[in-house]
Amino acid sequence: MEINANFDERAVVHSENEPWIASPMKGVDRRMLDRIGDEVARATTIVRYAPGSAFSAHTHTGGEEFLVLDGVFQDEHGDFPVGTYVRNPPTTSHTPSAADGATILVKLWQFDPEDRTQLTIDTTAEEPRPVAEGLSEIPLFEDSRERVRIELWSPEEEVNVTGHKGFEALVIEGSFTEGGELFGINSWLRLPPGMALNAKAGSEGARLWVKSGHLAEPPIIPAKG
Repeated sequence: MEINANFDERAVVHSENEPWIASPMKGVDRRMLDRIGDEVARATTIVRYAPGSAFSAHTHTGGEEFLVLDGVFQDEHGDFPVGTYVRNPPTTSHTPSAADGATILVKLWQFDPEDRTQLTIDTTAEEPRPVAEGLSEIPLFEDSRERVRIELWSPEEEVNVTGHKGFEALVIEGSFTEGGELFGINSWLRLPPGMALNAKAGSEGARLWVKSGHLAEPPIIPAKG
């Protein structure tokens, strides 16, 4: 399966307009943003857990990062309420569930294979730091391959980013316009290296999950079988 698999092109998914697709586990549905592979895949996905649903125990050979968008996500390591950002590096394992239901943004098979940094951050408890006029951020992770953060754009603020090595964003709150399109809550944008971002926040501003620098190298594709 390939969805938005050409990383040299701009990719957009307004996920609130997309149907939920059932996963192999009852009560766990998905909206796929990008994907290369079938059940074992390099993937970016919004996943919805119905109350009382669970996924079987598994190991993240290629690593997993997720942001809780709604509800409380859980595994044997703890409870992760809305706003929690987690990195589970390659070789880690867990049994995810959601007693009361949850929705998460999850990325699989996108880690440096040697990365062993495990991380949990409650983004709702972090104080944003100003980085430019009308722009602040909550740093989440940075290494030589990528930088991940929550960005907050002031109302009507124009945001221009050039010279990047890949840019990806999901709207958590508010909205912005880019390329003549309106990006509302849970809309997703991915730009290839060097394609300038020329965006403008909506009248209520915008809160975004953002990753950049991560498309400079060809994507890691999990082996089949």
